Amino acid sequence: MQSILSLLRSLYALLFGTRKLPSVAVDPPPYVFPSPTKQDLEYADLAIIDLSKASTAEGRQLLAGQITQAMHEHGFFYVINHGYTQEQTNRVFSIANVVFDGVAEEEKKLYAGESESIYEGYKPKQTWPPQKIQEGVRDQIEHYNINRQVDQREHPEPVRPFLKEIKAFAEHNHYNILFPILRLLALGLELPEDTLVNQHRFDAAGESSVRFMKYHPRSPEEEEKTKNVWLKGHTDIGSITILWSQPVGGLQILSPDGEWRWIRHIDNALVVNAGDAIDFLCGGFYPATRHRVIQPPTDQKNCPRLGVFYFAMADDDTELSPHKESPVLQRVGFTDVAEPPTMHAWRRGRTSAYGRSVLTAGKQKGVEEETIHGVVVKHYN
Repeated sequence: MQSILSLLRSLYALLFGTRKLPSVAVDPPPYVFPSPTKQDLEYADLAIIDLSKASTAEGRQLLAGQITQAMHEHGFFYVINHGYTQEQTNRVFSIANVVFDGVAEEEKKLYAGESESIYEGYKPKQTWPPQKIQEGVRDQIEHYNINRQVDQREHPEPVRPFLKEIKAFAEHNHYNILFPILRLLALGLELPEDTLVNQHRFDAAGESSVRFMKYHPRSPEEEEKTKNVWLKGHTDIGSITILWSQPVGGLQILSPDGEWRWIRHIDNALVVNAGDAIDFLCGGFYPATRHRVIQPPTDQKNCPRLGVFYFAMADDDTELSPHKESPVLQRVGFTDVAEPPTMHAWRRGRTSAYGRSVLTAGKQKGVEEETIHGVVVKHYN
């Protein structure tokens, strides 16, 4: 089946063009953001990091302290002044919407991911095994993953006019947002600023990627069966997740007191969290954050939820072991894994197991577990 898809994609390339990125600017149909919720919700009180202050050594020291505190208190924080205007951000969301609403379903099938161990191309709705969501309920989530090396594979014809912009967007996320954050995290460990940057090279083999994602509303019967959970609580596979804030609610984090709290939308802000790879590399000092997606608030429950992400991962050959040379880790201690996996092994192991492993009940209520490369991975209901 996969070889047939590859052949069909090759035929598409012959008919509609090659990987050469278009040079003519095209305007996508403007995406209209739904109105923010007016519902009174219990929001997490997250720090707001002004990334423009990272341009000086003094500013970086200040921000390093703020990020360290934010990572210990919630594991999530907002970023403002990240280099994109509201107009630029709006355009990215318009391009993201073309990926779903502007591509025919038959063409989407030609660009579906070929491997269960790699996130690439389309993940259509209702493709995850039912147990990933809830027995008897299929997911209503579709997403399109684009490796930061945007032109390494073919893309649907309606998306091709925007590939140069998507490439520039990936580069901006990596160099102008991810790298400053990694430098601040290194400073928080009293390590040389580029310690973590050097493990996240843009041109190295790896799977850092842009993801466009759309959650579609479900039936009342499915909402009842799942207790309104659209995506179970989990930690992210990679190092840093950069979510471009949008007004449709649904994202929640598990607070230290064990309560799920909503993430508030802030115009043209980013929502940032740490994943497994940073947890490993920093010996648990910056823990991977548990989060989930539930049905949006009542006044938004019929709204599709369009998401724009940059999922950053360490270089594939990076061993996910802690930086024991950190003076901070030497003082406070750190967690370690007996046989640390590489980033390549970890991402493929978690991706291929996601929704397909047989989970066992954990010690905590509502927690299910699986073991990947000797590490217990938890899923939260």
